[in-house]
Amino acid sequence: MVPACEQQPLFDAVPERAHWRYKPRRASRLWRSKAVRAGVLITLLALSGLMILALVREQTGTHGFLVGLGLATLPVPLLVAAFRWLDRVEPGPWRNLLFAFAWGACAAALVAIIANTFATRWIATATADPASADTLGATVIAPVVEESAKAVAVLLIFIFRRRDFTGIVDGVVVAGITATGFAFTENILYLGSAFGEDQEIGTSGLASVTAATFFVRIVMSPFAHPLFTVLTGIGFGIAALAAQRQRIRRVVLPLLGLALAMGMHALWNASASLFGPWGFYAVYGAFMVPAFGLLTWLAIWTRQRELHTISTELPAYAAAGWLTDAEPRALSSMRARTMARDFARHRYGPAAAHTVSEYERFATSLAFLRHRARRGAAGPDFMAREQELLHHLWQRKEAAGPALTYAARATGRVRVPPPHRDYSGHNPYRY
Repeated sequence: MVPACEQQPLFDAVPERAHWRYKPRRASRLWRSKAVRAGVLITLLALSGLMILALVREQTGTHGFLVGLGLATLPVPLLVAAFRWLDRVEPGPWRNLLFAFAWGACAAALVAIIANTFATRWIATATADPASADTLGATVIAPVVEESAKAVAVLLIFIFRRRDFTGIVDGVVVAGITATGFAFTENILYLGSAFGEDQEIGTSGLASVTAATFFVRIVMSPFAHPLFTVLTGIGFGIAALAAQRQRIRRVVLPLLGLALAMGMHALWNASASLFGPWGFYAVYGAFMVPAFGLLTWLAIWTRQRELHTISTELPAYAAAGWLTDAEPRALSSMRARTMARDFARHRYGPAAAHTVSEYERFATSLAFLRHRARRGAAGPDFMAREQELLHHLWQRKEAAGPALTYAARATGRVRVPPPHRDYSGHNPYRY
């Protein structure tokens, strides 16, 4: 049931600004203050970053660290851009992505280095077999420790930023960005160590260890860590879509995704440490590449389903008078949404384009909220959140409505009726 478009009665029921879920609110208690929580989190991540910096520099040396840093940076913009493109329908806030990347690069990497080193040394001491300890550490210990450490970032956003975590795409993006940060730090370590080894033995060029490491980790498999952790993100994303009463599903699915991530990670590590170089290429071609293609297809298909959800859910609000008939069609097309922002920018300036962008985000959130409600996954505050989103749309309707209507017509998503001709055949719209 959609509320009728009667502005004043509905907006009288909108929660006070202090209780809005779609706008920052001030907390009355110190430990609930966003500033305090952000300060504590930034401090912890900064300390983790300093510790991981010291550990990596100690193992690689200054020159090795700088070389590793430069080479490890190369795939990061491409991976971040790919995940950000996937998240364009309902883009999450940058602070979540910055947290995810920092957690992967600092906290998760620090936990992995300390835990992996400790476990491998303990196994080597207990078994008196350092070679077997290294193999066991790479194939069993490392996948469990690293995927668990990366999954913490996804879990924290899932719990504390629940309104930003609404489905599979959000899980894929958060998990992928976290793993990108983790791989960034790990690549610095591997590439820096390889450079140091080349310095000791005097090799350089294409025959160097650095070149071989760069080819395997940066050229062939920059997607490896994101591919593993994305399975955990998919588990959390499906759990986010589950109804409130399906508590077992909301717990089991993330754990299942984490287990699959650990298994794929273990297979990848075992391909090099157990099966030799040919086993590595066999696993890469027969398993990793198809898995990457399948998950890429799933992510893009899910994004298209999000656009379909918008086109399915928003017409109810258009019928109630909140939107024009053309707006749901424009909002369900990324091309039309971009065209609407460009139209507003060229016609009225950057502020108008920003208003249209906000309108698009609020309308998308409204469509997803209604979709979750129909699936039984919305909370008891559904009506208050719906009214709040409608309130935000109404405030921006004057600027966004014409731009979206223009975009819907310009992209052919709404047919423009042919001009009326009089009995003489004269076109009154010609002049």
